[in-house]
Amino acid sequence: MFTSNGYVLAETPERLARLQPVPKAERTDRDALWDRLRRDGYLYLSGHLDPALVVEFRRYYFAALAHTGLVQPGSDPVDGIAGGGPLDRGAYRETLFDSIVPSAEYEALCGNPLIAEWFAWFFNDDVHLHRRKIIRHIAPDERGIGTATQAHYDLVYLREGSDRVLSMWIPLGDIPLGLGGLVYLEGSHRWVLAEEREGRLGRPAASITADLPGLAERHDTRWLITDYTAGDVMVHSAHIVHASLDNTDTGGRMRLSTDIRYQRAGEPIDWRWQEHWHDDDGL
Repeated sequence: MFTSNGYVLAETPERLARLQPVPKAERTDRDALWDRLRRDGYLYLSGHLDPALVVEFRRYYFAALAHTGLVQPGSDPVDGIAGGGPLDRGAYRETLFDSIVPSAEYEALCGNPLIAEWFAWFFNDDVHLHRRKIIRHIAPDERGIGTATQAHYDLVYLREGSDRVLSMWIPLGDIPLGLGGLVYLEGSHRWVLAEEREGRLGRPAASITADLPGLAERHDTRWLITDYTAGDVMVHSAHIVHASLDNTDTGGRMRLSTDIRYQRAGEPIDWRWQEHWHDDDGL
């Protein structure tokens, strides 16, 4: 059973299916990749990064926050086992926003050549990495509305710049289905693009809904899911609707991921995304 914010996803073939990774034969064919992105709204690049790169950052993240009570005492930080006790929220926020987010380690991950040079190749142009980059962890005991990522598309948060910005979601470690990975609403970028063109979606930045099964019913489509492994990345357009599953891991392991955004350097850049991420930044 798969849930998101407590809602149970229907598992019929009409409502649930698997994400399709880019075949190896297309991985170095830029035109084929663009055709696939326009058709599907996403590129599932399995094994794109060195797994050691993301696992080492996972270790760094949880080790840096161990003193806050986030991680189970005595456990290996790379396992990311939830502490289970009270969290020192002040120390947590200070460490996350003042140390981890602006750290050289995080910058090195997000600007790694396998990422930065890939985007430059894919865009066939100079590229810009938005400074506002988000790291999320979700513990297994987090339940209810507002814990898992609700259904949304990225453009509602990026309206001051180009609508051709691309997001990359990076699992920081293995994220099997029970750990709460990202899911995509099949074909949703098409109706979002159509409604954007007609100006029907120009509302304040907000999620669409926490009710993923209801949204799939309304648009008669499927949620696309997969088991992610360390080294996988998802590249998606600013128009495709996506969300996340609940973390139901029975071993207490926390899901950790980051999402970053690249675009052509010569296109309009949303100025609000040019400072480090902070939970008080209003976005």
